[in-house]
Amino acid sequence: MESIKDKVAIIGMGCTKFGENWDMDSKDMVIEAAYEAYEDAGIDPKDIQAAWMGTYMSGYTGAMIAEPLKLMYKPVTRVENMCATGSEALRNASYAVAAGVYDVVLAIGFEKLKDNGYSGLPDSEVVAEWFMGKPDTYRLPTFSTPAQFALMANRYFAKYGIDPEEGRELLAKIAVKNHHNGTLSPKAHFQREITIEQALKAPMVAYPLGLYDCCGVSDGAAAAIVTRADMASSFRDDPIYIKSLEIAQGPREGALNSEWGYTNMEETYRAGIAAYKEAGITNQRKEISIAEVHDCFSITEMTIYEDLQFSPRGKAKEDIEAGSFALDGELPINTDGGLKCFGHPLGASGLRMMYEVYKQLQEKAGPRQVKNPSLGLSHNIGGVPGSGVCSLIIAGN
Repeated sequence: MESIKDKVAIIGMGCTKFGENWDMDSKDMVIEAAYEAYEDAGIDPKDIQAAWMGTYMSGYTGAMIAEPLKLMYKPVTRVENMCATGSEALRNASYAVAAGVYDVVLAIGFEKLKDNGYSGLPDSEVVAEWFMGKPDTYRLPTFSTPAQFALMANRYFAKYGIDPEEGRELLAKIAVKNHHNGTLSPKAHFQREITIEQALKAPMVAYPLGLYDCCGVSDGAAAAIVTRADMASSFRDDPIYIKSLEIAQGPREGALNSEWGYTNMEETYRAGIAAYKEAGITNQRKEISIAEVHDCFSITEMTIYEDLQFSPRGKAKEDIEAGSFALDGELPINTDGGLKCFGHPLGASGLRMMYEVYKQLQEKAGPRQVKNPSLGLSHNIGGVPGSGVCSLIIAGN
């Protein structure tokens, strides 16, 4: 297989403010994100030759962006890969450019959740299995997403000998870190500091996960303009080059496999190995300057530290206590506040995370800017422990 390393570059990005965007519909958010990206890249909308659109549940077919962005009669493709949908749009757009089919393309992701009335992900799913001529619908009201990640937290604490209340405090420190970073992010949904005491005393969602251990529900959109690497410098003097694009789809057997420990996401670990190899990274802890990881729950971020080999197995506790992943730490993680402060409009999150990597690598992240960044990583997982998909993107300046 060939590598995509340094074959394509991002020359422009845009992102809406995430939150309860009651005064905007999906088209409004798409326009805002796309036109910020156009302006950033210094291109005209007519320069777009093709587009990839990601949304999980906010519309069907490419018409959802072709109409508001006036991409009439141009190739527009809708993609979906659950929580990794935004990253999937960027991955497809990048490979089309690398293949030489197009020179300038748009990748965009969006989701409008607040108007749908969901307090979280829906607890029913229509699957492609038919019975008596009708699709089966499975409802799992007692097996919610927070409950499944709570199982991961309890199992992790038990395996590594961490008292549950001590474990809750470790998770609270992750939430406090991300909330601090969110105060420095104008486009974040939540922009206020919290204390460890507030996190520990917050209402319980699914023990040991309290309110501040869970990301919110929000609306948002983000976009990227991708071009050939050899053209990038003609658009701007600080393009960001793609070093690796990897995706790992799990076998969905975790809950049925007695050998699976419920303390990690194997998809993240496998995607990490592949991404580091493609990017030529041999010491991820030292070589990665910034990482945006999928902190849908604080326990998820904790286990991602280990799955991405930033921390040894069972040793994330030591790095949390040392502040290794804080904004001024050895490897800043979720410098913009992560899903904890932006919420998780599924189709937009992956591109929103790359937006932060992009700004950091250009040293345009304002008060949350890390020092001398060279490589940034964006990580998404979709699904639940034992049944997921992982997308990893590494970019450099």
